[in-house]
This record gives sequence, structure tokens and C-alpha cells, in this order.
Amino acid sequence: MPKAPPQDSTLVIGAGVGGLAAALRLAGAGRPVHVVEAADHPGGKIRTVSSIAGPVDAGPTVLTLRPVFEELFAEAGLEMADYVTTVREPLLARHWWPDGTSLDLHAEVEATADAVHAFAGPEGEQDFRAFHKRTSAMFQAFDAPVMRSASPDITRILLACLKAPSMLGWLMPGRTMWSALTSSFRDPRLQQLFGRYATYVGGSPFQAPALLSLIWQAEAGGVWRIEGGMAGLANGLAKAAADLGVEFSYGSAVQRVCRAGETGFRVRLADGSQFTAGRIVFNGDPAALHTGLLGPDLSDAVDAPGVTPRSLSAHVWSFAAKPSGRDLAHHNVFFSADYRSEFREIMGGAIPTDPTLYVCAQDRGTGITPNGPERFEIIMNAAPVEGEGQTSAEEIRACQTHTFRTLSRHGLDFDIAPERRHLTTPKDLAARFPGSAGSIYGRSPHGMMATFQRPAVQSRIPGLYLAGGGVHPGAGLPMAATSGRHAAEAILTDHASISRSRRTAMPGGMSTASRMTPATASRSSVS
Repeated sequence: MPKAPPQDSTLVIGAGVGGLAAALRLAGAGRPVHVVEAADHPGGKIRTVSSIAGPVDAGPTVLTLRPVFEELFAEAGLEMADYVTTVREPLLARHWWPDGTSLDLHAEVEATADAVHAFAGPEGEQDFRAFHKRTSAMFQAFDAPVMRSASPDITRILLACLKAPSMLGWLMPGRTMWSALTSSFRDPRLQQLFGRYATYVGGSPFQAPALLSLIWQAEAGGVWRIEGGMAGLANGLAKAAADLGVEFSYGSAVQRVCRAGETGFRVRLADGSQFTAGRIVFNGDPAALHTGLLGPDLSDAVDAPGVTPRSLSAHVWSFAAKPSGRDLAHHNVFFSADYRSEFREIMGGAIPTDPTLYVCAQDRGTGITPNGPERFEIIMNAAPVEGEGQTSAEEIRACQTHTFRTLSRHGLDFDIAPERRHLTTPKDLAARFPGSAGSIYGRSPHGMMATFQRPAVQSRIPGLYLAGGGVHPGAGLPMAATSGRHAAEAILTDHASISRSRRTAMPGGMSTASRMTPATASRSSVS
């Protein structure tokens, strides 16, 4: 049983990147914080599985927008380098097509332009430069009013568009990412390559709005490898927060949260303890709140359009083996022959027969060629799931067949065939992350209004704040961390406002009752 959190503490439910960011920011401002996490480690979707070569990543693999994390540590008075060791990769990713051609994208835009020229000729380079310029303008225009704002500021967005009218065509209702790409690139392989960025937020390029083409700019700004794998980021954030006094209780799932008065909550944990809390940061899928998995008192925290429809899920292989046949980079993509057919199968709930596959060679990087078994994470996009249950043997066989047969056709083979224990399926993800339906990225990004429909960090319930990839500003590690920072800032602002009001009303300095007091509770299962 975890010890009782201190008085006037903020309770963070979930130690994913959003929850860790909120805890670190609050602790850096001198606020007491207690984090409860169902798993036995921090990270949320950042997790590992064991292999003969050591822990293998089974969640996020790409770190972009590193300054977001640098700023987070700096706000807490810390240096990121003291907690997380990162190495910038000059090679963003290596891409392969069924016709045997390949293309490397680089951190330096001129190197990428030269590579595109060699790959698709002068017309390809011309198209890439125009696309890069346009998406750069879009990224700059939307960064402050959308990504860095606690909620999208429509007025500032409109002003930004008026200053850059070339963007307006890509913001028209019904304009899809694929439509924008087919008008931007004459080479269909480049259309397919840049269409893949829709999957970064769990969407299909045939249904996601053209605006999401700006995701390319996040990766164009650089990608970093992390010493110790992606778990090194989660462990570093948790260590920094602990150094500032944050208390962590792992293996403590939350079963129920009840409202207590106008601004308080009673929280029941799986270990049989119960706390009262004045402020909560919920770092889980907001769909868990809407569907009542934490109890009916929080079901009105977010509305249905904020959590439905769901974004994509995935089949994820995490294993160690010796590869042969292809010179792999750290990040690799093997494209299908027919992208439209592939997404038609996925959106219909089927495992694609010719999938596009992302392969992270975890032990590789620029200038690194490992010996012996290497660690790999392979991701195949999939539809979210409906209902509960076990993954069927037929689905597992189909996933294994289509994954490794496709890679073999591309010329990549492994000396060991991974087993069921190396596979995470959409149903596995649904069980691990309650309320998610296996969706990795929260609400679907499809539709022009999707960005504005995601829940904001301040829920409809006073004292309940939200963080994570299912919350504005969206999916991805930098965005999840940004949501945590927004949640912390909202708490600090609200607390300062309440404190000023109380000092005015009661100049004698009377304090409120304890924000958190221990009691007893029943077992639980939701975190």
C-alpha cells in the first residue's frame, strides 16, 4: 500500500509521458505531486519486452522536437542531458519500395533534396522543395496557436492563414492529405512516402485533412536515438521528477474516482487504499472517462466527439534476431505496392495482405553495425477493435505471414521467426490501455474539425485535468509532453487564482482542509 500523498498534493493518474511532464513541471514550481501507475514502470505506451539481446522497445520509437523536452527540464531548473542521453541521427529514415528502389531522408534539407534528385530526377527535387517550403510555412503558422496553446485559438489561426494565403487551398473542407500530395508530387512513390505521415497520428492519408502534411516538418527538424531505448526517456523524466520530490506508486491501478463536493475527489486504488484529492491529472485515454470506466461521476468530463471515432491501432513485433539481405538504418519503411488497397483493407478491419511495414533496428544508427542478434520492432497499421476478447490464432498466423513474407519479398530476412509472445495486437493494446479500443493515438484525426474536437487539458469537471496523446495537442511524444505542461500550467494558474481569492476573503491566512487523506477501498483494475 503506497503511503498517503502529502496535503495539498496533485494526484497524477498514469505515468505516461503526459503525466510525467505534468508532474515534473508542477514539482519544478514547488508543488507537491503524487503519481499512481498501474504498471511497474513509468512510460505508459513506452514499454519494453525481453529478448535474447536485451529489452526491446514495444511502443514509440521516434523522438522528434527534442527542444520540447529540453524546455520541460529547463522549466524545472534541470538539464535534460543529466537524465536522458540522446544522439541525433543525420539519417531520418530509409525507405524501400517493391520495385527495389530506396530513398534516404536526411536531417539536412539539402541532403534530402539531393537524395530526392537522384531518386526521382529534377522534377522530384523541384516538387520536394516546394512541398517542404509550404509545409514549413504551415508548421510555423500553426505552432503557436495550436500546438503550443492549451486549446486551439481559431482567431490566431485565421490571422496566420491571411498572412500566408498559399495555405488556404490546403485548408479547404474536404481537402484530404492524399489530394494535396497528388497535386504536389508527380512521382507516386513520393506521394506514398509523405502520405505515411498521416499514420503518425493514427490516420489514413486518404481521409486525413491536407493540413496534416505539416507533420513532415516535425521529423525534418531532426530525430534522436536515446541511450537505453525509448524507456530511457521515461526513466529520465521519472528520475528528474523524483529528484524534485514527486512520489511514485507503481503497481497501483485506479478503479474508481468519485466527486466529493464541488472541487474534490475520492480515488480508490487496487491495493485497497483510498485518497481524497483536490486536483487530479488524468494521464490515460479520455475515452475511459467518457465510457465510465472510472465511475459515472467522471463520465461527463469529455464528450463523445472528443473521443470518437478512434484512430488506428497496430500489430507490433518486438524480438531479437540476425537480419540478412538489406542494409538497415535505425528507422526503415518498406512500402506496399498499392497504398489505397492497403488502407481499404485496414479501415475494413482486415490485416492487409501487402502491408507497409515500419522496422526499427534498435541497435543500429549512423556508424553503428552490431554483431550477433539485434533488437527489432516492426509495426503494421491496424484498425481499432470492438469489444473484448483474445486475439485469435488465425489473426496471429495471418499477421506473422503477411509481415515476414512481405519483408522477404523486399529482401529482408531474419534467422529466427518470432513467436506469439513477441507480438502485441490491437486487442492486447485494448486490454493494456482501458477505454482505448486498441487505438494508439486517441481520437481519429480524420475531418477538418478533428483538431478542435480533441479534449482540452481542462476537463468539464473543476479540478480534473487531462494529459496524454488523446488530449490536445495530439499524438506523439512531444505532443503528449506538451499536454502535460499545459495541464500543469492550468493547475498553477487556477491555484494562484484560488489562493488570491482566499487571501482576500480571509486575511488571517486560514487554510483549507487536507487535499488528500488516506482511507480504505476495494480492489481495482483501471489506470
